Amino acid sequence: MTIAPKGIFVPLITPFNEDESIDFQSYKKVIDFQVESGVHGLLVGGTTGEYHVMSLEERKSLIKAGCEYAAGRVPVMAGVGCTTAKETIELANYAADCGAKWGLVLPPYYHKTSEEGNLEFFKEVAEKSNVGIVIYNYPGATGVTLSPEMIYELSQEENIVSVKESADFGHLCEVVTLTKDVENFTVFTGEEHFILPTFSIGGQGAFGILVNLLPKELVELYELVVEKSDLDAARDLNRKLSGIYGLMEAEGNPYPGPVKAGMDLIGIKGGKVRKPLTQPTDEIKAKLKEELIKLGYEIKSLDKSIVS
Repeated sequence: MTIAPKGIFVPLITPFNEDESIDFQSYKKVIDFQVESGVHGLLVGGTTGEYHVMSLEERKSLIKAGCEYAAGRVPVMAGVGCTTAKETIELANYAADCGAKWGLVLPPYYHKTSEEGNLEFFKEVAEKSNVGIVIYNYPGATGVTLSPEMIYELSQEENIVSVKESADFGHLCEVVTLTKDVENFTVFTGEEHFILPTFSIGGQGAFGILVNLLPKELVELYELVVEKSDLDAARDLNRKLSGIYGLMEAEGNPYPGPVKAGMDLIGIKGGKVRKPLTQPTDEIKAKLKEELIKLGYEIKSLDKSIVS
């Protein structure tokens, strides 16, 4: 049985070369930065990693490289969601062969199925996969909402060990309440604004685009709430970070453009996003620079247009 994940997981960005091929050398540096900053786990090939604009072979190469670069220092979760159970299982088992511990799985979307269809999909994936399955409830992207009751039912499956909640906070609260006594099942938030409240109501983990840029600060937030029960200090830290939280969504739905620009500002290559995503504006870059300076970061930008 796969143990459920918990803690701060970084949904890794994918650096690209100018021709939009994957820059694996920079990807290794990003992973080293995250591990050295104390994150509890890596998510490779997720939404923030731009898997949706990659071929299947590129997704596999990213998963393989991520597992190799992690080198057992922290556990790896792989984004393995596909539109059919068969494809999802194949990618999940490929990830397992590479060394991943968990697979993050979206429900079927575009042609939406029934609640029964969603249940059967996740149960089949869980039964036939060699990684622990993490449900990804992201209705803003998929148009599919998995009800708290459905998530509870799925939490009873032996190989379904967690859920990443990127729905509204009320939905997350219901899921935490329903699953609180389920053995070996954890609830993660996928939203920066919800990290502190999620831990305060009993959630066990968090993803966030911003972890790529500020891993130390978000690991500290986790430690203050979960390990030290110091809510006053956690609130103070959360206030300091709140100015940069909103910048992750300032130009629409969360996407990796702003966080990649922020990483460039501190000297770690984030680089461009892959088409058809559009690059962050100079305005958002200037705001990121301002917030990073407030947090005490030295600007070493790889983007020379925003250093001065």
